[in-house]
Amino acid sequence: MEPSMPLGRAIGYYACAAAFQDARFSPVTASEMKDIEIEVSLLSPLERVKEPSSLVMGTHGVVVKRSGHSGVFLPQVATETGWSREEFLGSLCSHKAGLPEDAWKDPETELYSFTVEIFHE
Repeated sequence: MEPSMPLGRAIGYYACAAAFQDARFSPVTASEMKDIEIEVSLLSPLERVKEPSSLVMGTHGVVVKRSGHSGVFLPQVATETGWSREEFLGSLCSHKAGLPEDAWKDPETELYSFTVEIFHE
């Protein structure tokens, strides 16, 4: 979530990691390469969210952090799912960060927002 290498290098590194090292999926095969479409979401700097009601679904992505757990949803998640703000934050907490679904309501839970600039292959 924070830059650790030059952007051009990071794009190549993370594209390869997504294609071959993501434990949720089988590695991409040579026969699938012709069908691959690449989308890069360039994130703005993170901003601490003081009031969850300020989040605009489809515009803001969110990072949640608490007690060593964290998770992130890109803004596209809200658009693709049609979730309300509450559903978006609840799923982020429970499915991505392993926290209780309502953890986002607790003042000790840190929320950060960002926007993205999307590039397509």
